[in-house]
Amino acid sequence: MSQTRELIKTLKTALKAQGKTYADVAVKLELTEASVKRLFSKQSFSLSRLDQVCHLLDMEISDLVQLMNEQQQRLQQLTIEQEKEITRDVMLTLVTVCVLNRWTMKDILDYYHISKTECVRHLAKLDRLKLIELLPKNRIRLMVAPNFSWHENGPIQTFFQKKISQEFFNTRFSGDDECLIVLNGMFSSQSNAEFQRKLKRLAREFDLLNNDDASLDLEHRFGATLVLAMRGWQYGLFQPFVKDRF
Repeated sequence: MSQTRELIKTLKTALKAQGKTYADVAVKLELTEASVKRLFSKQSFSLSRLDQVCHLLDMEISDLVQLMNEQQQRLQQLTIEQEKEITRDVMLTLVTVCVLNRWTMKDILDYYHISKTECVRHLAKLDRLKLIELLPKNRIRLMVAPNFSWHENGPIQTFFQKKISQEFFNTRFSGDDECLIVLNGMFSSQSNAEFQRKLKRLAREFDLLNNDDASLDLEHRFGATLVLAMRGWQYGLFQPFVKDRF
């Protein structure tokens, strides 16, 4: 079942890469768009229908399987020690963030005060960690899987959480490229869980847009940091008035 899930995930990625939608698949399969969405959500493609969708992409099923295998071989997570290694050197951390955002070495050298020799040294270290493949002429091939992530509460997350608390909220959020929304409410456990699922879907949308824009020149892309958080919390100001509960 896990292979079926990965194959359908790969199919969705291939469709998006070619700008194909569920509506395009519906036309190809002579189904309604709602039926196509159910096929994807239930992962219930017959071989015949899978073959038809592959033909829509000018692919064979064997091509799709090969693409799936290539994606599965990509790095999904570093070890804790490897994350520590990255955070020990701020310049290595900077280069890591750049390559994960699809910067070329020229982009890095043009934007930051870093020598070519130092940049190559850091890229070679990331190559050793399997984050990238450093190609001839110092071209960079990103080797992380689409679901690559840092360890929860690991060295990288801890490093950036400190920076977020110190710097991220040091603004009035009044610029055109800024937005701050603070909401307070009282949810049931079920509603809380549902809203957390929506936050995770929004995070995936962020990643998809980031990937879509990766092909643009650096001058047409601008740094964006999104913080999504939800927790049970009461204002400290009100805490002295809270009755003991039993």
